[in-house]
Amino acid sequence: MNSLPLDLALGFVIGLSLGLLGGGGSILTVPALVYLVGQTPQVAITTSLAIVGATSALAALFHRAQGTLNWRVALLFGGAGMAASFLAAGLSKRFSPALLLVAFALLMLIIGGLMLAPPAQRADAAAPRGWLTVIAGGAGVGVLTGILGVGGGFLIVPALVILVGLPMAQAVGTSLLVIAMNSLAGFLGHISGGASDLTALLSLTTIFAAAGLVGAFTGARLAGRLPATHLRRLFGGFVIVLAIFLLVDNVPKV
Repeated sequence: MNSLPLDLALGFVIGLSLGLLGGGGSILTVPALVYLVGQTPQVAITTSLAIVGATSALAALFHRAQGTLNWRVALLFGGAGMAASFLAAGLSKRFSPALLLVAFALLMLIIGGLMLAPPAQRADAAAPRGWLTVIAGGAGVGVLTGILGVGGGFLIVPALVILVGLPMAQAVGTSLLVIAMNSLAGFLGHISGGASDLTALLSLTTIFAAAGLVGAFTGARLAGRLPATHLRRLFGGFVIVLAIFLLVDNVPKV
């Protein structure tokens, strides 16, 4: 098992990513829980949903205080995602641990590519495509949350900018509430199967969330002061390297 200092360090980094970039927490959490904490991929997905959901909710409060959270969009996008996340949660149990990690690594490659690409800077980068498209996008992210334990922040932020027309700063804050909603639904879907040790899960979640609170506060305060484009590209490169490691380690086991 992990030592407490390492748990706290991981929790801080996850919270920092969420507060600063509006996503990335679960991309770090699932591999960390598998390779550093020693959980199975299925248990790590459930634990990740609890950790990322709690940390995202706290980070959303910091963004709300700064006026960068759009409640109406978050509830519509997140509501669709919650339904899909809950329904998709049971699907992860149907796949082998190696196959889950391969699928997770492939998603990481996509997300890493999105982070390396130039982000949309303007709210009018594309004309809004209507609420049905927004709902469909929310449901799609919800499916990924339920199956792979990812909040989908790096998918949600571009969607909110391109489909809804939100400014980038508001998309980051709104994304955090959507992540929290999706994670809650996915977590409830996973524990409804009764396979998780809730006492151990809640203990680990408390440690990560406490450190994540500090990281999320730090990230939210730094969000408007640091060159976000450079940070996204650096983080994107790290995500791609980590994805390649997961593929090399797990493809032979599939």
